[in-house]
Formats: sequence, structure tokens, C-alpha cells
Amino acid sequence: MKTNDGSPFPKRLKEARLAKGLSQKKLGILADIDEFVASPRMNQYEKGVHSPDFQTVRALAKVLEVPTAFLFCEENELAELILTYKANN
Repeated sequence: MKTNDGSPFPKRLKEARLAKGLSQKKLGILADIDEFVASPRMNQYEKGVHSPDFQTVRALAKVLEVPTAFLFCEENELAELILTYKANN
């Protein structure tokens, strides 16, 4: 079992999911993850237990309407700038 290596991904994923008002299960289903594993898979991603492959990251970003860069941004101010840029373009 892999543990979080310090990646900002779990934090950003949860932040974006909550901002969209989605449950873990609903997010997973919308990102084409099987409904029977969607909730536990999202939970593992948000806890940093497992990391998704890039295709899944792209699907999650699309559903969450955030750039993939946001999901990997360490700095809070830069993450906000990325979202602001996306909103204005």
C-alpha cells in the first residue's frame, strides 16, 4: 500500500470536489470509475493512499472543471491564481 509522498494532489482533489458540491462517489462515477468502487477509490486518492494514473487525473479535472495543474500545485496562492486564470479564460 502506497502512502502519500507529500503530493498536494489529495488536498487539491478534496478542495475541488467540495467546491463543486460532489460526493466522493458521484465524482468517481462522473469520471467513469465503476460505481461500485467509485467512493472507496476517491477516498483513497484524497487520503493519499493511492494515486490515480494521468488519464484518471484528466477525467477528474474535467469533471471538477479545474486545470490539471491545479491538482498538483503546492502553493496555495498559485493554486488560486490557476483557478482565477481558468475562470477568466
